[in-house]
Formats: sequence, structure tokens, C-alpha cells
Amino acid sequence: MNKKSKIKAVDIDSEHISDCSAFFNKAGLSDRITLETLDLTRLSETNNYNLILSVDVMEHIEEDEKVFKNFFNALREDGTLVISTPSDKGGSDVHGEDEHSFIGEHVRDGYSKNDITEKLLRAGFRKTDVSYTYGKPGTISWSLSMKYPIKMLNASYLFFIIIPFWYLIFFPVSLILNFCDLILSHKEGTGLLVIARK
Repeated sequence: MNKKSKIKAVDIDSEHISDCSAFFNKAGLSDRITLETLDLTRLSETNNYNLILSVDVMEHIEEDEKVFKNFFNALREDGTLVISTPSDKGGSDVHGEDEHSFIGEHVRDGYSKNDITEKLLRAGFRKTDVSYTYGKPGTISWSLSMKYPIKMLNASYLFFIIIPFWYLIFFPVSLILNFCDLILSHKEGTGLLVIARK
């Protein structure tokens, strides 16, 4: 939205980069956005960014502390890192030690507030603020809009016929639940919102 901003978007999956490139070209934004296939453990830039945004990424990366250090190095002085990731309070839909996530590519089920804070401080960040997201309303919304549709599609491709009708009913409900989740503060939640400053 800010026409003065220049954005670099990265993903390890080249197909995602290709899809995003096509989207930004159609939106007329390709002159301000650079897209690159990149493994974040190999990010080697220094003092280049004011803001790094990482959404639903860190639960997929085994060498998370290396990535946190790379983020720190890539930020300019007083730069900000914003992370959204599952928490250890049911993130990845795991609620007990004997449960496993239905999302197979996660290398960890979620972070505790202390765990992610300590890792970011070790990486060099001077201040972190960690809060829970996806309280009860957000968790219900996520189940209705993501979990159950994915499980249905994993069970059978026949559910491609049902999914549009599912969303016709549950999308408005999910929007209301998400709005409630945003305006409420949560003592616990299945997600974490982390803001770390260099």
C-alpha cells in the first residue's frame, strides 16, 4: 500500500514464487516487489531491511536459531521482525504429547513464549514482545476455514464439490469469529505474534 516501500518476498518453493509473481504482475505492483526462491538458512544479507515479516514459516524450519540470526543480520539498526507462528498451546492442532499434527511438514508443533523469546535474544535482538493469537474464537474459525476443509480434501477429491458450499455457509461465521479474536486479548492461544527489535 505504501508506494515508497520496496518489498522482497522469498519462499523455498519456486512454484509459490511463480504464483506470487503472476499475481503481482496482474496487480501492477511488480516494479516494487522482488521475488526470490531462497532457503532462509542461507540468507546472507546485512543491514538491508527495516521490517521482516514471517508468517507461518518458522514451524517448518529445523535450524530456526540460524534463521533468527540471519534475520537479525539482515535488519538495519532499529529494524523490526514480526513473526506469526503456532504456539505450544495447541498450535498445529496438537494438544498432547501423544498427538501429531495433521500438517506433516511441520518440524515443531509450536513455540512457548519463553522458548522463542530466548532464541531471539540469543540471535541478538534487544527487545521482544510475544502475545497469544488464536484464542477460542480464532481457533474455531481456523478449524472451520482451514482444518476441516483440508481434512475433507485429504480424504477424497470428491469433497472439491462440497467445499464451495461449505465456505458459503462458514466463511461469514469465520469472519465474525476472526474479528472477535482480533479485538480480544488472550491468556492462551494456539498462535503467537512476536515482535522483535534490533
